[in-house]
Amino acid sequence: MTPRTTELADHLERGAQLKREGILIRTWDLRKTYVMGDQEIHAVSGIDIEIKKGEYVAIMGPSGSGKSTLMNLIGCLDSPTSGQYYLNGNLVSEMKDDELARIRNREIGFVFQTFNLLARASALHNVELPLIYAGMNRKDREQRAKAALRSVDLEPRMNHKPSELSGGQRQRVAIARALVNHPSLLLADEPTGALDTATGNEIMALFARLHQEGNTVLLVTHENDIARHAHRIIHVRDGCVERDEAVSKPGPGSLGFAE
Repeated sequence: MTPRTTELADHLERGAQLKREGILIRTWDLRKTYVMGDQEIHAVSGIDIEIKKGEYVAIMGPSGSGKSTLMNLIGCLDSPTSGQYYLNGNLVSEMKDDELARIRNREIGFVFQTFNLLARASALHNVELPLIYAGMNRKDREQRAKAALRSVDLEPRMNHKPSELSGGQRQRVAIARALVNHPSLLLADEPTGALDTATGNEIMALFARLHQEGNTVLLVTHENDIARHAHRIIHVRDGCVERDEAVSKPGPGSLGFAE
């Protein structure tokens, strides 16, 4: 075997081992450096994280902490400068752009602060989009999209366009679209940032329910009260993991969340 073949075999075995252990996300010494003129900006500086299937995790940090860059790496929207990243057993840090596009469509459901819906399309058609890209036939994708809208309590509004929906309803459409491909990971970037407090709480309650139903949820936020809806918070500062904490939840008979 050549050194390259041996290396590939090692990566495949490591990925298979991670899957056997139920580890969805694993990074080793993950780094992202941007070159701006004669300066190097170290946005992510050697991050090691492990997230298991079925976890509900928040990545939290102030502006400029590196959390958005880390989210882009985890979401396969960008490639690291160095280090390794395995997603569901796949070594995505070594993949080319076309391979990353396939992984994004198959493994990750994205929810963004600004909803990113097609203004002239119905809620149903917006939810169908990932299935169109995946090549699914019209009948099957319509059934799948309706089921996704039903899961976020929005099937009665499936023929409405975004302009005919409230902010919370638009975010529910975005969440349904993220779920429609049955992804390994639901990745939400500041999902309540464009919503009022009451509507934001409704959306966070929906994420809690989706997690209880077995979805792995990764939430990226700079807000402590939003992060504490998760069961674990990874605090990022200056491109590094500052600390990784479990979030206390109320036990039987408790009056509220521990802060």
